[in-house]
Amino acid sequence: MPSTVPVPDVVVIGAGPAGLTAAHQLTRRGLPVTVVEADQVVGGISRTVEREGWRFDIGGHRFFTKVPAVETWWHEVLDDDEFLARPRMSRILYAGTLFDYPLKPMNALRNLGLVEAVRCVGSYVKAQVRPPKDQSHFEGWVSARFGRRLYEMFFKTYTEKVWGIPATEIQADWAAQRIKNLSLGTAIWHALFPGKDQTTVTTLIDKFQYPKTGPGLMWERATEQVRAAGGVVRMNTAVTRLHREDRGVVAVEVQPTGGERGTGTEQLPADEVISSMPLPELVLAMDPPAPGHVQDAARALSHRDFLTVALVVPESAGFPDNWIYVHSPEARVGRVQNFGSWSPYLVKDGRTCLGLEYFVDEGDDLWESSDDDLIALATKELDLLGLVEAGAVERGYVVRMPKAYPVYDEGYDRQVDIIRTWLAEATPNVHPVGRNGMHRYNNADHSMVTAMLTVENIVDGTSHDVWAVNVEEDYHEEATGDAAAGGSGAATAALPRGGAAVGTGRSAPVRPRRAADAA
Repeated sequence: MPSTVPVPDVVVIGAGPAGLTAAHQLTRRGLPVTVVEADQVVGGISRTVEREGWRFDIGGHRFFTKVPAVETWWHEVLDDDEFLARPRMSRILYAGTLFDYPLKPMNALRNLGLVEAVRCVGSYVKAQVRPPKDQSHFEGWVSARFGRRLYEMFFKTYTEKVWGIPATEIQADWAAQRIKNLSLGTAIWHALFPGKDQTTVTTLIDKFQYPKTGPGLMWERATEQVRAAGGVVRMNTAVTRLHREDRGVVAVEVQPTGGERGTGTEQLPADEVISSMPLPELVLAMDPPAPGHVQDAARALSHRDFLTVALVVPESAGFPDNWIYVHSPEARVGRVQNFGSWSPYLVKDGRTCLGLEYFVDEGDDLWESSDDDLIALATKELDLLGLVEAGAVERGYVVRMPKAYPVYDEGYDRQVDIIRTWLAEATPNVHPVGRNGMHRYNNADHSMVTAMLTVENIVDGTSHDVWAVNVEEDYHEEATGDAAAGGSGAATAALPRGGAAVGTGRSAPVRPRRAADAA
């Protein structure tokens, strides 16, 4: 007898890693799915941007995971020969000198020279004798463990560039999570007495996988496979409303991007909605509207934006690093990628392309600058930093990426909890997934896991707690002696063991809310 169980209409909002993983899993299970994406390019921030034959990786994406199900999925979507094995290398640029990253205090002291090294050690000793009174924020916590001088050289500037606020407004628990138990004193002790009281120290992975033509290849191929399996992927299609009834959302209203609200709209019937659109936008698109306190919670959440200026230079002007962190306060650039170090297929023979990354807020002076002005600024800063002479730059391109990083200001978790609670009660068939969809600083692999588990919840009736994915404090690229979590190949390997509390996902600072923002 043929099954009489109705097949649900599933609408997936967003064609980034989470959305496309969900769509791929659904079509694999034989369910119809419609994906709607407001942009003209798939992959979200994990896209590959192409301009005149040059390819750019926005933010840099190392394909490494501790989750076997994700590893398996990657190699089902792409053939093995479409991956490259790439060495992992990043360094810090400060005062014209490159330092090891993660920061190794002995290497730093040697590179700084005898006089500056003595000053740094003296600053550290002073911090031990008279520790900073306030260690509740990033500045005080790091200064107490490295001394004020090393803090200002290797921690302050880059952190403030990324998050756009003073380090005194970033909470200490983020520093503790990122820097763990390292201090200048313990580092020197271990260097002088390598066999004394050493514990196992995790190190970052030394190599990773990378699709030949950039991360976008993964999501372009996934899109092809979703369509080949009968799924629909609609680009340049924005969500304008989610119509809900007592049982939840019943239709998703969409329209072509660029149109005025309400013109050319179409309603897609929906039994289940998987959403990777920014969590605040999801709430504010509800019709009837969410209660006032839920809307207030949505409006209280914000994002940090991002732009890349890609400059074409001779291959000899490149460097072996995937990227270099710029801790020099005289430059506004935060990192410089060498796309040729990611893959030779991103660049052209005899040339490479350096991507200067700027952390911005949409509407600020950099965001609103013309492409020509940004290219001129990036060229000037490459020269200023001693990386490439201005005259060697042949051409440039600008890529803007809004809502790149969810912001974790003070109280953000309470706002997310308010939204989560209301969604679960009012729209139980709406499933937030991914970085922006959940307002969590997930990596691509953990965003994919949230999608995989959501599909299991919809199709198999499981009750995975998707919000518990990636709440452990281990940095995602740390290598330990342990086997990959779970080992069974299941996406549930990414769920915390031992009842870990829900956190932000990958380490990101929680910032105090400014009075104006709170108002």
